[in-house]
Amino acid sequence: MKKSFIYLLAVTFLATATISCKKKEKVKLPEGEKEIVVPCSGPEFFTDKKTFRANAMGESQDQMTAKRKALSNTRDELARSINTKVKAVTDNYVNSREFNNKEEVEERYENLTREVVDQELAGTKTICEKLVKTQQGTYKYYIALELTTDDLLDSYNKRMQKLTNDERLKIDYDYEKFKKTFEAEMDKLSNGGR
Repeated sequence: MKKSFIYLLAVTFLATATISCKKKEKVKLPEGEKEIVVPCSGPEFFTDKKTFRANAMGESQDQMTAKRKALSNTRDELARSINTKVKAVTDNYVNSREFNNKEEVEERYENLTREVVDQELAGTKTICEKLVKTQQGTYKYYIALELTTDDLLDSYNKRMQKLTNDERLKIDYDYEKFKKTFEAEMDKLSNGGR
């Protein structure tokens, strides 16, 4: 009995090791085509429900100009992504609340979103950066940035609290309901709804 158990264990181990060591098959590309691997890009740099991410590249004959272009392009992409998602959240949130002046409230929320995004972009975290020199002698700078949804929500809530304390701009704001709406919208990213 012991002998057969050891034999079975050895066979299982060898089968597992053989399967694990098998090389992954490469996808055959059509003739004349070559895969391009772009630094700081790919699935690990996609936005998910906890973090907004963006990546871009800048090219110049000057190294610092390439970096500035890449940062500018990445921040623009990140801002567009955040604005699009927060606009959807705001629309859903405002529509779920009963406001007499719905248009005015939506405009205030949109302005607030722009202010928060502009402020928060300064606090983004660099998660990847690569500098390369091309055969033509120019520099290419690749970069990926991220901003956590928690940081964005915290900043948004602080700004909204100031807004709701101003009698002139007083609006009905429920942070927990806004957060729940925001999280539901971000969950769509995990379910394939980019």
